[in-house]
Amino acid sequence: MENTEIKTTGLPENAARELRPGEKYEPILSPMKVYPEVNAWSVSLGLVMTIIFSAAAAYLGLKVGQVFEAAIPIAIIAVGLSGALKRKNSLGENVIIQSIGACSGAIVAGAIFTLPALYILQAKYPELTVDFFKVFMSSLLGGVLGILFLIPFRKYFVSDMHGKYPFPEATATTQVLVSGETGGNGAKLLLVSGLIGGIYDFIVSTFGWWAETFTTRVLPFGEAIADKAKLVLKLNVGAAVLGLGYIIGLKYAFIICCGSFLVWFFIVPVLNLCFGAEGVTILGTEFANMGAMSAEEIFSNYARHIGIGGIAAAGVIGIIKSSGIIKSAFGLAVQEFGGKKGDAAQVARTQRDISMKIIVFGILLTLAITFLFFQFGVVHNIKHAVIALVTVGVIAFLFTTVAANAIAIVGTNPVSGMTLMTLILGSVILVASGLTGTAGMTAALVIGGVVCTALSVSGAFITDLKIGYWIGTTPAKQESWKFLGTLVAAATVGGVMMVLNDTYGFTGPDALVAPQANAMAAVIEPLMSGGNAPWFLYGVGAVLAVVLTAFKVPALAFALGMFIPLELNLPLLVGGGIAWYVGSRSKDESVNKARTEKGTLLASGFIAGGALMGVVSAIMRFCGVNLLADTWQESAGAQYVAILAYVLIIAYLIYASLKEDKKK
Repeated sequence: MENTEIKTTGLPENAARELRPGEKYEPILSPMKVYPEVNAWSVSLGLVMTIIFSAAAAYLGLKVGQVFEAAIPIAIIAVGLSGALKRKNSLGENVIIQSIGACSGAIVAGAIFTLPALYILQAKYPELTVDFFKVFMSSLLGGVLGILFLIPFRKYFVSDMHGKYPFPEATATTQVLVSGETGGNGAKLLLVSGLIGGIYDFIVSTFGWWAETFTTRVLPFGEAIADKAKLVLKLNVGAAVLGLGYIIGLKYAFIICCGSFLVWFFIVPVLNLCFGAEGVTILGTEFANMGAMSAEEIFSNYARHIGIGGIAAAGVIGIIKSSGIIKSAFGLAVQEFGGKKGDAAQVARTQRDISMKIIVFGILLTLAITFLFFQFGVVHNIKHAVIALVTVGVIAFLFTTVAANAIAIVGTNPVSGMTLMTLILGSVILVASGLTGTAGMTAALVIGGVVCTALSVSGAFITDLKIGYWIGTTPAKQESWKFLGTLVAAATVGGVMMVLNDTYGFTGPDALVAPQANAMAAVIEPLMSGGNAPWFLYGVGAVLAVVLTAFKVPALAFALGMFIPLELNLPLLVGGGIAWYVGSRSKDESVNKARTEKGTLLASGFIAGGALMGVVSAIMRFCGVNLLADTWQESAGAQYVAILAYVLIIAYLIYASLKEDKKK
């Protein structure tokens, strides 16, 4: 096999649909040929992207609580630089650049949701020690475990389930990468829709010309209903979230929204009705006076925990269902250790993973280092170090498939919910073993940091592997170089977090908000002092997941809807509805298909443009440039303008998609 020139007109038509009996998916890069992938250019640029985006994402995430998706902007930069430098056959290289660089967002999300809580608690308990080593090792070990635990499931998610999951983020990123090779109408369409979506979202986040979220509180009777009945409808009007909904499609968007509707239109009002006047305690869960709370507070403090319980239970159910995959992975490992390579030599280049021997050895080595880290760097007690190790290993492994499933379905990883569950379980176990106080808080948060990073990385990595599968790169190369990206991202995040803590801090009037970390600190402190977790609510969510599974309703998608705020779920239904409408107007199925595919390209542009301009907005904030019209954006008029702008961008998406005619 030798290097071959790439000639492509885009993704194959069966890339996003289920395969017919006997049909095979043939990627853009032929499995029978070799193309440039890993070289000095792709690795060095990938590492530069990792450093830059780790720093930017850490600042923005700690400032507003949202970590932007780095994969798409990095893909755009890779394609742009390859074109400017006239690099030939750069598609495989660009996948490696994107895969290494995407470590930034994944590691950042895992670190900033938990580890700043150490600094927050240190302000109250000076004896609690925080240093670069703790942050760096937590991020690094979690990232490595996330990669190693996911690799045995790669074939199942990206190949065996071909066409069954929408993979919205992977779809958008792949369209960007492929457009760099194809050029022509597809690239122009992606550029135009990217500009429209990017400018639209940039105007909202940077200038505040209209509100980011429309709420029924703006209506004359809406405020009264929200205050008295705790009924409120909220809709994020962003272009990127609309594009995400289009790619997810109507089926999954509807299931997700059903979970959201159950929480916001039934559970929240019922909790207010039952506990609106006085508090009560049920099975150790204290229900305070909810009449004085807003609907959002009832959701955050109570109803959302039902979703967390549902996600956890759906994860366990998923593990049970995928036991056959786990068994076959272990069987392959046993074969390799026994000296039998099986059919490994005949495996196509595009299906070749890192050897199971290396994966098993890597997992054991990482767990051994994790034990040493807990023993000598955190708890200084063998018994507690073993407990911490088992907690990390079991929970990270169990929730790996949950994270991958969530990304495959909705493009959003419920990592903060799963980490909250980890913190609570870890705290209860540590308290029962005699570890309390500041030492217990430190241990629980480091456990949470390792698990959170593992889940964040595994969820993001399945996106990279799906991109590679569609394009036809070598999985083993993506997997191998992901470790280096993780190392660099962990070091960058550790340094940036220390600088931000020294510069701004995470507590006080002018501090960085760090909302997730503050929430984690608020949960940990009472638990380490003998407090209770909302087990009753978790139990309700778990029972609901079992019932949904019995009725063959995807429990994870439903539970995600219960956990993710309503304003981010409703746009998915709008986007999914547009996809259905566009793909059902003609009696000619070939026309419907062409229109749907064009809509997917437009939606990918919305996501790409929104992600890229999010980075620009973050850089402006970092440099102290604030052009936001805060007062206007929070007014009723801005919400009415938001609906008008939203209708216009929906009209553009529908009109531009329906213009696609049957190809002669």
